[in-house]
Amino acid sequence: QVQLVESGGGLVQPGKSLTLSCAASGFDLIHYAIGWFRQVPGKEREGLSCINHSGRTIKYADSVNGRFTISRDTAKNMVYLQMNNLRPEDTAIYYCATDAQNSGCRVSRWSVAEDYSYWGQGTQVTVSS
Repeated sequence: QVQLVESGGGLVQPGKSLTLSCAASGFDLIHYAIGWFRQVPGKEREGLSCINHSGRTIKYADSVNGRFTISRDTAKNMVYLQMNNLRPEDTAIYYCATDAQNSGCRVSRWSVAEDYSYWGQGTQVTVSS
C-alpha cells in the first residue's frame, strides 16, 4: 500500500526557514517523481515543485523559485522541501504526492494535482509574526 506522510510544518516568523519531510512506505521513492503542493481554504491546490527519480530534474513554481529547494534521500526513502525566506502568503497546508508510475516530472503537467494519485495527509505551515 502506497503511503506518504508529511512532517515538519509549524508556526514560523516571516523571513525564517522550515524544512518539510515526505516519508514513503509501500513503495520505493527511488523509482518515481515526487511533487510538493500546498493549499489554502477556498483555493485550488498549487503545485510548488517536482523532483524526478534521480534528483537530476527539478521543477519549481515561480512563486517559490529561489526560496524553496526540493531534494531527496533515496537511502532514507525521503523527499524534502527546504523553505527559506518564508512569507505570510506561504501559509497553507503542504502536501507531497506521487502517481507511483512516472519516474520523471511531466514537462507541462508536473504541477497538475489531478495527475497525482497518492497524497499524504498534509502538514500545516503558518507564517506569522
